[in-house]
Amino acid sequence: MSQKLRVGIVGGTGMVGQRFVQLLDQHPWFQVTAIAASAGSAGKTYEESVKSRWKLSTPIPEDVKSIVVQDASKVEEVASGVDFIFCAVDMKKNEIQALEEAYAKTGTPVVSNNSAHRWTPDVPMVIPEVNPEHLDVIAAQRKRLGTSTGFIAVKPNCSIQSYVPMLHALADFKPTQVVASTYQAISGAGKNFTDWPEMLDNVIPYIGGEEEKSEQEPLRIWGSIVNDEIVKASAPLITTQCIRVPVTDGHLATVFVSFETTPSKEEILARWSNYKGRPQELGLPSAPKQFITYFEEENRPQTQLDRDIENGMGVSAGRLREDSLYDFKFVGLSHNTLRGAAGGAVLIAELLKAEGYIQAK
Repeated sequence: MSQKLRVGIVGGTGMVGQRFVQLLDQHPWFQVTAIAASAGSAGKTYEESVKSRWKLSTPIPEDVKSIVVQDASKVEEVASGVDFIFCAVDMKKNEIQALEEAYAKTGTPVVSNNSAHRWTPDVPMVIPEVNPEHLDVIAAQRKRLGTSTGFIAVKPNCSIQSYVPMLHALADFKPTQVVASTYQAISGAGKNFTDWPEMLDNVIPYIGGEEEKSEQEPLRIWGSIVNDEIVKASAPLITTQCIRVPVTDGHLATVFVSFETTPSKEEILARWSNYKGRPQELGLPSAPKQFITYFEEENRPQTQLDRDIENGMGVSAGRLREDSLYDFKFVGLSHNTLRGAAGGAVLIAELLKAEGYIQAK
């Protein structure tokens, strides 16, 4: 690719925004040319705006240090200097919806890390290896927004990435019931242990809104496009509990599942091992070569050991065994700020670029 696409990060000073900055450093296809945030950060260089609150272990990339942060509310101004944006803002839902649509109406594609548009009927919510066909709804969305090039695509909730890929690989056996408990890292709340010392030596058995997302978003991902809208699937029936645990990064899930046609353990392992999606077929830069990795050891996957598998973009599974109430049970793991947040959004953008939805202005 001779010319890199120009990228804006709206909400670039927050934790997810910082992760976008880190992941896009030296990206083969994309170059960060604009960073926008609240009016309070606008006018400062990126280094000045985040130096005292940089949360990542790697240093601020040199290429973005001197970028002057823009006011995210000045949509036309920000959009004029980029080919597309990533959006990761901390605002009220209706404000995010309005902001993202305003960017899209300028003809600028929006790849969103926010939850605001996950249930907008003509906005695709995508795990690239699972439901790339949902990008087809973008044509209808563009018509509604009155633009030939702008649109919004969103990433699903980070908690579901730790078990949905494994269930999707088994779709031929038609899962009917799923029970999942997720054990979620504190970075999912945008915090570390310095920010949140009360999480040390502690577990909090509640994360606001998370269980509804974990139960309903997989059904939208497994849904279909009907009359220019995404209609969620009716099965499987999913129930979840979502728990905050004292871990920096990595969401782990314990999963119980029953099927309409029960597979053997060997069939499940073969499906997981061989599963490839559109990102693997296209060889996208951020795509894991092995999407699902299964560990034979009884004590794996472990959050600290295995969250960074495939540069944090793979998912892992273990402890697959038959169950006395359900057909099978297993453990899943994904990196919540890489696969589950910024990295997942970058992979969506790569897919959109490869499929012709994002182009240079």
